[in-house]
Formats: sequence, C-alpha cells, structure tokens
Amino acid sequence: MNILKAILIGAVIIALAVFPLLTERQAIINLFILILLFLTLAQSWNLLGGYAGQINLGHAAFFGLGSLAARLLWMSGQPFWLSLMAGGALAVAFALLIGVPAFRLRGIYFAIGTLALGEILNVTVGNRLPIVSALPAQYLATYDLASRYYLVLGLAILTTGATYFLVNSRLGLGMMAVREEEGAAESLGISALRHKLLALCVSAFFAGLAGGGFAYYHVSYYYQLPFSPLWTFDSMLMAFIGGVGTVIGPIVGAVFYVVVKEILAVRLVEAHLIIFGVLFILVVLFLPGGLVQAWGKIQGAVARRSTSKASRRPLSSGIESRNR
Repeated sequence: MNILKAILIGAVIIALAVFPLLTERQAIINLFILILLFLTLAQSWNLLGGYAGQINLGHAAFFGLGSLAARLLWMSGQPFWLSLMAGGALAVAFALLIGVPAFRLRGIYFAIGTLALGEILNVTVGNRLPIVSALPAQYLATYDLASRYYLVLGLAILTTGATYFLVNSRLGLGMMAVREEEGAAESLGISALRHKLLALCVSAFFAGLAGGGFAYYHVSYYYQLPFSPLWTFDSMLMAFIGGVGTVIGPIVGAVFYVVVKEILAVRLVEAHLIIFGVLFILVVLFLPGGLVQAWGKIQGAVARRSTSKASRRPLSSGIESRNR
C-alpha cells in the first residue's frame, strides 16, 4: 500500500508539473494557481489548528507579513528567492514575539486574542500604506504566469511534505498529545509551550511563504489586502471542510472550496459567502472530520456490506448441500 501511495503521489506531482505545457488557457492556469496557493495556506493553518489544537483566527497576519516583506524587498531590487525567505522569516519572528503571551490564553480566549492581533496589523498597514502596489514596467515586461504556477506548486509540495514528516515525528506526536489533553501531556514530560510554539512557528513560516507567493503572483493590489481576516477564515474553512487534523484534508478542502467558489461566484455573485458559511456550520455540527471522514464512512459501509454478503454465501451453500 505504501508503494502504491508513493506511485500515486509521484504521478500526481508529475501531472501537475507538466500541466502548464498541455494548455494555453490562462484562466485554467490561474485557477490551479489559486488552488495551490489556498492549499499552502490551509495546510499551514492546519499545523497549528488541526494538529496542535490551537484555533488561530489571526493567521492572515503571517500571510500578510510574508507578502509585505517579499513585495517590498523584491520591488527594491532584491532577488525574489531572498525576498521570499525574508517574508517567511519575518512571519516566524512575529510568531515568536506574540507566542509566549498569546499561549497564556486558552480555548476561545486564544482565538479571540489572535484575531485581535491580526486586526491590529490589518488596520496599521492600511493606515501606514494606503496605496496600491503595482509592478513597474520592467517587471511587467517579463511577467510569466508559468513561473508563478511552478512557485506555488513548489510551495504546496513543500508545505504538505513538511507537514507529513512533522506529524509523523516525535515532535508531531507531542503536538497531538498537547491537543488531546494538555495537562496529561505535561504530566508525561511533554512541554506544552514548547510544542505549541513549534507548531506556531512552522505554521507562520509556511503562511509567510504563501504570502510571498501571493505577492509574486499579483500584478497590483493594496498592501492591506493580504492582512484581511478573510484569508484566515478561508484557510480554516478549507481545513474543516476537507478534514481538520489530517494531511489530505486541506488538499481536498482547497480543491473543493476554490472550484465551487468560482462556480458560485459566476452564477450567484455574493451568495457563495452565505452558502459556505452554512456549509461550515453543518460540517462542524454533523461531520467534524470533513470530507475525509465522509469518504471513510462510505468505504466502511461498502466493506461491511461486502463482508456481510460473503458471510451469507457459505451458509446458503451448506443448507443446499444438506438438502441434497
């Protein structure tokens, strides 16, 4: 099974890598860029919210800081890869700055506190930089959509791979132990603060990289835009719809969310906000494991049905043989 999974993952990555070479439709490439960008952001939120159990409502702060640093450095003449890493480093620095005081709060108080911190940055950047960030002519002349696609594809693979290896390590097991019962984890010698800070920093780093990818992709936008709380709620929604606390969940959620949102946005304009809001409530109430859990239940039902049929066949055959 592990070999089959590895082959399947490799085939998917190869297919995604050659995809821009097979189509000239810019709209389709743009759609895939949005899916991969949201996948990276949702996966980064899932590290802290899903595996460490800390619901972060200020995740857009890390996304915005990464975007701001990468955009300013890149447009000042710095190499983009250096600017991208600087954006991730700035997000980690902010996470370390707020981490210890923020983790003194628990549950809903932690969520509200992170939301407040994110809104402080949102308002501050909007007041200090109320201008449009537009690419200069020399950057527009060399703008290539394929390079943006491969950047976000690399970020999505990197974030998903790092998440998989982290949650299957001792540190990941410690994070999940803290999520399940912090007091019991502490009694076993697991430092709750250390593991929550680790999850926060890794989550912030990948969110900052996603922000850098956003800055590289967009031709023009307001500096305040990446700090909008909608980025937080969208990433959280995708994680919950797909399956929070799983590696595959944010992938499924990102594909489902972006595709359905694009369809609804064209046909129902702003009604997609209400539809996804209602869907989020229904998922939390009736299907907390998301689409991954639903698929597991379907597979279990099919397996039980097949087992039930197989167990009845020998009984009927035995009765017929005794009658003869």
